[in-house]
Amino acid sequence: MSASYKKLWKLLIDRDMNKSNLIKQAKITSNIVAKMGKGEDVSMESLRKICIALGCEIGDIMEVNAAEREK
Repeated sequence: MSASYKKLWKLLIDRDMNKSNLIKQAKITSNIVAKMGKGEDVSMESLRKICIALGCEIGDIMEVNAAEREK
């Protein structure tokens, strides 16, 4: 299943944050952010850390691609 993290990137822009800020604040690795940049799957633990750091829900940072839902 393919995920889209476009909502996360928009949220970072809206909050005037960059990926380095996210890495530090959420205490995640740059590899996780790189995987997300490619639309690859990451662990729920990583997503949880991001949501806690940003004070948001998982639906605020990701969604399943519509093409994948139709399959």
